[in-house]
Amino acid sequence: MKQVVQNYKSGELALLDVPVPGCKPGGVLVRSAYSLISTGTELMKVSEAGMSMVGKARSRPDQVAKVVQSAATNGLPATYRKVMGKLDSYTPLGYSLCGVVEQVGAGIDEVKVGDLVACAGNEHALHAELNWVPKNLYARLPDGLAPRHAAFGTVGSIALQGVRRGEPQLGDVALVIGLGLIGQLVVQLLAASGVRVVGADPDPARCELAERLGAAACGDPASAAVETAIAELTGGLGVDQVYLAAGGGSNQPVELAARLSRDRGRVVDIGKCRLDLPWNAYYEKELDVRFSRSYGPGRYDPEYELEGRDYPIGYVRWTERRNLACFLDLLARGSVDVEPLVSHIADFDDAVETYQRLKDGDLKAVAVLFRYPGHPGRAVETGAPAVAVPAVRRGGKASTPARLANASVRLAFVGAGNYATSMLLPHLERRDGVELSTVVTTTALSAANAKRKFGFAEATTDLDTVLGDPSIDAVFVVTRHSSHAELTMRALRAGKAVFVEKPLALTEDELAGVLAAVEESGNDRLQVGFNRRFAPLLQEARKRFGSRTGPASLRYLVNAGRLDHGSWYLRQGTEGSRFAGEGGHFIDTASWLLGADPVSVYAVAASGNENLQVVLRYPDGSTATIAYVTTGAPGFPKETLDLIADGKVLRLDDFVRATVYDGRRSRWVSSRLPKARDKGQNAELAAFIKAVRTGGPMPVPLESVAATTAATLAVQAGLAGGAPLTLARAL
Repeated sequence: MKQVVQNYKSGELALLDVPVPGCKPGGVLVRSAYSLISTGTELMKVSEAGMSMVGKARSRPDQVAKVVQSAATNGLPATYRKVMGKLDSYTPLGYSLCGVVEQVGAGIDEVKVGDLVACAGNEHALHAELNWVPKNLYARLPDGLAPRHAAFGTVGSIALQGVRRGEPQLGDVALVIGLGLIGQLVVQLLAASGVRVVGADPDPARCELAERLGAAACGDPASAAVETAIAELTGGLGVDQVYLAAGGGSNQPVELAARLSRDRGRVVDIGKCRLDLPWNAYYEKELDVRFSRSYGPGRYDPEYELEGRDYPIGYVRWTERRNLACFLDLLARGSVDVEPLVSHIADFDDAVETYQRLKDGDLKAVAVLFRYPGHPGRAVETGAPAVAVPAVRRGGKASTPARLANASVRLAFVGAGNYATSMLLPHLERRDGVELSTVVTTTALSAANAKRKFGFAEATTDLDTVLGDPSIDAVFVVTRHSSHAELTMRALRAGKAVFVEKPLALTEDELAGVLAAVEESGNDRLQVGFNRRFAPLLQEARKRFGSRTGPASLRYLVNAGRLDHGSWYLRQGTEGSRFAGEGGHFIDTASWLLGADPVSVYAVAASGNENLQVVLRYPDGSTATIAYVTTGAPGFPKETLDLIADGKVLRLDDFVRATVYDGRRSRWVSSRLPKARDKGQNAELAAFIKAVRTGGPMPVPLESVAATTAATLAVQAGLAGGAPLTLARAL
């Protein structure tokens, strides 16, 4: 299928061939009929992409701060790869469309194949021939509503939410500053609510259009016309609400809002304009400044948008989806008219040319629609296949046969997110004897990006195609945590060698299921991405430390730091706790240094935060204490480790320097690594590829993988029980 994309690094716009998205549970696959170009939001994004790197940095200081912090934590090379990987990728455009339901996922019963729906979301209602849309981001069209009008659903919801934030009442007078697409819709919604509206915009054509659509008066904000009209309508008292629907870097809108508002009036920011509030003016009138967050309650909440968890109507009357349905109803009843806003309808095949004309100013438009070719056909309704995991005992194992010495190992990647594209694929794309066969993602554009950047032969959203391909030797599972166990089980049963990023499992049942899949299939070719034991600096330090005769004491401080708001790591209900997701790294490193698997776990947590102390006990009496803290200083190193035994000390400073003190009062100090922290990914991948090629044992024994996973899961159980837990052998 085709999709409109942009490269944020070069500014290139393209109509790209990408895989068809899969129809996941909890949503529907929609074939687009019309999609709307947001001439404000989208053109701003297009313009930013055309800036120099300095210009991009100036426009997004928040992202610059994240880059600086990442460089301090992970080193310049890793940060550079991550940043350039993001910049030099195709990103999608679009967030408002109407189309026909082509396939219905499991759990959906309120729409059927062939229904017309309006769709929302900058990840789901894209300028693409097909989109997968979760249930809370679409609404069925009322009878008689034209699809090209329903394509305005998302921008209409944005305008509607802005009006709701202003709380207008019958007889109020409101000022709308900025008469672009959102402003024109706000004017109509206010007029339909019994509010007299004054519009302000420097474009005379937009002022004339707003007056035709219900505004009492409009004019250039720099002229006296707007102020005069408001004085006449309010008796000189000022407007009840001001709606800021303007963009740009001028502070004029907020200054005008203060001047023309009544005492204790409301100012609602819907657009993205400069907000340097003149303190005296806002203070003297005690103005109520409010923000309107996109389409309404539910926006940016992954449980609402992605998992379909609605808010009870008794507590949240107007959610994102209910706003969308309401706007569609207003369109169907003629309370809002979007036809006069349609400046141009372009064929989807002309999408790149249309954007260029808009950017260059050749096409003057309030709203532009893409019209998609063909008439959507009727598809067969299907659900997602379920995977049964029977409980079985562990039995014999069978290794895959060795390959010919000169044969390439063919790899498939399931997932192509930040970690895969910055930490794994750069080490594999030019490795001798490795062929990147297929990349599978749930998002079509992610697969297309990975194929272009790393040279995969194929890109798809269909996992079954990969698992059924006998020529693929190994599958990398680099998806979100909640899917690791299931995908690993499926790949093992398909006879593939599996490299899965940590964690292997989030529950004891999932771990048992993976081990059952090993027993069922006779396939034990499994490696988990515990890369730190492969780090060259730590390998050398362990060698210098030498063997020991007595028990050891190990201390591992992990300054994990705070997560950004909205990070999927915060979704503990589906993705597990932070320690469940990351803690296996540190338990595996400790166990490798101590040469054994833990036999008990004791965990305590500080009150009110995620700071953990985890104490592991080993068969020879050795102990390891892992302090996992999230409230430390961001400038402090992330990982420091001390191993003490037999009068010797090994110290690791964040994979930058290592020191070993021995009993003879001498010490070994590594050379400092100022440019990079090598945490072992390259060596880990080399060991895995060698094992797949030769048929030799996996670099980390399955027994150790299971023990580390069980110990990681025991931490949460230990926190709940408040007592040490003895670990039974998983194998």
